[in-house]
Amino acid sequence: MHGFRLADDVLAGGDLMTPVFRELNAAMRLYRERTHTEAVGGALLSQIGELAQIAGWIASDAGQHARAERAYRVGIEAARQAGNGPLVANVAGSLAYQFSNTGQEHAGLDLSRAALDEAGLDAPPKTRALFFDRVAWAHTRAGEAQPAMQALGQAHEALTEADDSEAPAWAYWVSKEELEVMDARVFTELHRPLRAVPLLTDVLTRYDATHAREVALYRSWLAVALADANEPEQAAEEARRVVSVSADMTSDRTASRARVVLRRLQDFEEVPEVRDLLHDHGHLLCA
Repeated sequence: MHGFRLADDVLAGGDLMTPVFRELNAAMRLYRERTHTEAVGGALLSQIGELAQIAGWIASDAGQHARAERAYRVGIEAARQAGNGPLVANVAGSLAYQFSNTGQEHAGLDLSRAALDEAGLDAPPKTRALFFDRVAWAHTRAGEAQPAMQALGQAHEALTEADDSEAPAWAYWVSKEELEVMDARVFTELHRPLRAVPLLTDVLTRYDATHAREVALYRSWLAVALADANEPEQAAEEARRVVSVSADMTSDRTASRARVVLRRLQDFEEVPEVRDLLHDHGHLLCA
């Protein structure tokens, strides 16, 4: 499972769909078709929950949203049967994140809040930081600025209490840097570029370049924030990088973000750098 998580850091969803669902289906068959003790059964259910979460995440990145939702729901049920509240919250929060990004903003908000509640007050601080971050994004996508900002603050507070020895393996990636990225994304969506641009610029100077998809996604928010700050030349430069990288990836998320950036820059068609960009890549808006 952790191998799939690490692979997802450097590969796009379309490259990982087949092997991750093969492993998830094998784990489910193992649970259904073999006899085992209650302890082993509980451990298997937790493993199925974790596999279902990363399978759903990979499918969502590949644009297979219905298949991702089915995997997430399998994971929620398995984690709940295992009595693993933080894992239930992680899988449910992942589904909430998909809802928020695919036009189901209110469903995403309701589910992200429910996930936080199900995790419980005893959930490791690092996981609570993640769940608050997802609540913040859900509020943002629902157009609720003040609750979003409040949840961001709660995420940072939780992370200051974090002890890596308490955190489950699936929370390995949660860090101050990743929370800052979410801060910047929220600021961008709320049209606060003076706060978003410095954060994204700083994070991108330090971010692992091997995580090409994430770098492209973060540059896409930087491009939009720069456009909001009336810096279309810089925005076009960042947008060109996003489009170039997304063209070589089997990731629906990067392709979608490339289209978002190009649409935003249409307001600056008279700027030479933007005009050239749209001339070269405007056909993507018809995809």
